[in-house]
Amino acid sequence: MDEKSSLLPSVKKDDDHGATRRRASLGSFSRFGDVETAGVRPSGDSIANIPQVMLEGWHQRSLSAQVDSASELYPRQRQTIATSSLGNINGESGGLGGHQRARSFIQAADGSYSALTPLEMGRHELYEELPFLAVPGLQKKEHNLSVAFSSYAAALDTLETEEYYKSTTGKGMNPEEKEQRLSRMSLLLLDELEADAITVTTPLIFAVLIASMLMFNAGYNISVMNAPEPFVFPGHSTGAWSVAVAAFCVGGPIGSVLAGKWADERGRKGALLLTTWLFIIGGLIQSLAPSLVVVMIARAVIGVASGASTVLVPIYLGELAPPNLRGVIGTMTQFALVVGILFADIVGFVLANETQWRWMFFLVSVMAILQLFLTPLLLESPRWLLGKNANSSKARFIIKKLRGYRYDEEVETEASHYLGAVKTQSLDDDDSSGKEKEKKNAMAEMFADKKVRLLVVSTLVLQVANQFSGINAVFYYSGIFFDGVIENPLVGTTIIGAVNVLATYLALLLMDRCGRRTLIMWSTVGMFLSCVMIVLSLLDYFNQTVALGAVASYVSFFEIGLGPIPWLIVAEMFDGKYISSAMSVSSQLNWTCNFFVGLLFPYLNESLGPYSFAPFAIVLLLTFIYAWIWLPETAGTTPAELQAELVKKNALVTYHNMDIQGMAGSVPATQDEWAQAMADIASEEENLTHGQLE
Repeated sequence: MDEKSSLLPSVKKDDDHGATRRRASLGSFSRFGDVETAGVRPSGDSIANIPQVMLEGWHQRSLSAQVDSASELYPRQRQTIATSSLGNINGESGGLGGHQRARSFIQAADGSYSALTPLEMGRHELYEELPFLAVPGLQKKEHNLSVAFSSYAAALDTLETEEYYKSTTGKGMNPEEKEQRLSRMSLLLLDELEADAITVTTPLIFAVLIASMLMFNAGYNISVMNAPEPFVFPGHSTGAWSVAVAAFCVGGPIGSVLAGKWADERGRKGALLLTTWLFIIGGLIQSLAPSLVVVMIARAVIGVASGASTVLVPIYLGELAPPNLRGVIGTMTQFALVVGILFADIVGFVLANETQWRWMFFLVSVMAILQLFLTPLLLESPRWLLGKNANSSKARFIIKKLRGYRYDEEVETEASHYLGAVKTQSLDDDDSSGKEKEKKNAMAEMFADKKVRLLVVSTLVLQVANQFSGINAVFYYSGIFFDGVIENPLVGTTIIGAVNVLATYLALLLMDRCGRRTLIMWSTVGMFLSCVMIVLSLLDYFNQTVALGAVASYVSFFEIGLGPIPWLIVAEMFDGKYISSAMSVSSQLNWTCNFFVGLLFPYLNESLGPYSFAPFAIVLLLTFIYAWIWLPETAGTTPAELQAELVKKNALVTYHNMDIQGMAGSVPATQDEWAQAMADIASEEENLTHGQLE
């Protein structure tokens, strides 16, 4: 036995020749050469005082148990292990096929084993903790989770290194050395984890651009009725026009409900294709409409498509994108929506007239037809495919294209991340109860939990405030509102659309720096004061410029808080198993309130005149009071809190060979090398034993 190994009390002095041969050829499961360290567990103690917790290690198991565990882990041929120290097998240098990667062995509470690099473990945590949704503003939670796991893994790495030094030199690291290693390993792993945020592939880019066209079309249809109102079947009544506008919101909740069913039955790509056809049909009906009644029907069809888009696009892109990119991609879809609103305003300068207004409606079909031609470039969601069949080869092929992987082992690891996240984020492992029962169970659980209940109520309150703040009264009827206020109402409408785009960008900067409750309070106060200024301007206390500025301010304050945050807090604060139900209820409530705003604002404008924004001001004031008294801070959990949760979650998990430094820059092993290596060594040991007996 070598000198270093003899220092470990857990290694027997009478180690047989077979074990010695195994260590000589296989190295060990540790990154420390021949020394086989025991496993480590997370601890709730301060990182500055790293505990010295030693448990039974993998090396203490018999070779047959090791091989059995490996086969238990990987029942199928593609599921195999690679480790950092498999080199020198059968006397050959360079390791297994020249591909090596530092593997950490993880022993769960039930005794099962898995083998992942620290980076893969971090990605697995991100997959489990972040929802499969592309939501703007999710970047903060993504970053905090990455920071938390990096610190957590660095603590385990430092703990194992400390034990190695004690085993070989008789003394451990001093506090300064511990802090230096913690810092270096944490930053190294964090850099690796956040590389996803800057690494994209061509298939993913195409998916984002094509899917975002649906959001662009939805935004276009929010504002398309604004500019041509005087020219579309002149002589219509206020009630008829308000119904035509609000019909969009009748179709919206229907589409958001049907979208989930389509996505489950037809796949995400099939559901997007169906939504595209609805835009084409709705646009054609609207552009060829012989009467305003037919326009109403077309608006309802387009509303179904828009409602489906707002559900499908975040889900589809969230399931394609790696966890650290979901917030960024969600931001791009939000930009597509607001740019679509602005585009409708700009097009109005050219087409909003007596002879060409139908072309404004036909553009809905043109954009959808363009998307239809690009649809073959879309990939199906790997999450949906794996949900249908965990062994899906098509899902693995798509994962390989989306991530740009070279090795099947990398693809298999990524597939395991998807499968683990799906299981974690499911309300009930037994799917036989059906979706409706699951949704009811989710709502019942949310209201039964006191901590979650306040979040649910807050989400519903903010969804009501989101629409009853009157924001869509501006986008639906700004032409009517600005009529008589400024010389050309379309100019005012376009300026507001441009401000909306700029404010969306400003909101993204603020959401990374400010708490969600803080932004809601600033948003409601700013919108309330803007409403006051709008009313005073309409009463001729201020000039037209002030009126336009007040509306621009009103839209800007909406975008920094009351616009995105009601949706963001669902993705940030709810457990994964609740997110689907919470989003569904939120969407239904939002569309319902949207319908009433679209239907009733023309009547408010006629009856209240310059005081038409007063009801919205009252809603904003009440929302501010609610946020001040009851709304919890929803900025997401801090890295320190998330790390404490990781310690608690993995308290019964034992880690072996937590090697962050060995992981960095390494190349993954090929599929079956670990299993083959273990089988070869077992065979050699058995032959050696038989030879000695003879």
